[in-house]
Amino acid sequence: MSDTPTEIQGIVEIGTKPVVARKATARGKLILQPETKNAIINEDIPKGNVLEASTIAAIQAVKETPRIIPHCHPIPLEGTRVTWSWEGNNLWCEVHVSAHYKTGIEMEALTGVAAGLLCVFDMVKSLEKNAAGQYPETAITELSVVEKFKEN
Repeated sequence: MSDTPTEIQGIVEIGTKPVVARKATARGKLILQPETKNAIINEDIPKGNVLEASTIAAIQAVKETPRIIPHCHPIPLEGTRVTWSWEGNNLWCEVHVSAHYKTGIEMEALTGVAAGLLCVFDMVKSLEKNAAGQYPETAITELSVVEKFKEN
């Protein structure tokens, strides 16, 4: 072992960066079975209203991103919007966040989408299991940043 100290980068220094308007939108998809889609739409899920609970999960995750992702700065968020849409049996979640700050907010949007879709999965997993207790068709996919904006 070397006598030379090893320095590991902590949170990136942003103290000299200007505060500017920032926005980010992320989205992702949860692949579900037709019966599960119908149960969500008809609010026939034992754990409650799936989209309401999952919207809350997405918003909480956006706010807690620095606790989940170590290198993210706590950001004074100014707005969060969660949108749900169906494409066949696929449930899309889109999260839009905005703030005036010194660093980007795309990780907050991505974290919100991931948590929202995970909450849906948790609430409907009993319907998605096959006879062996597995989830062969259920998947969270296409998690991506759709748009990022930074005022110049």
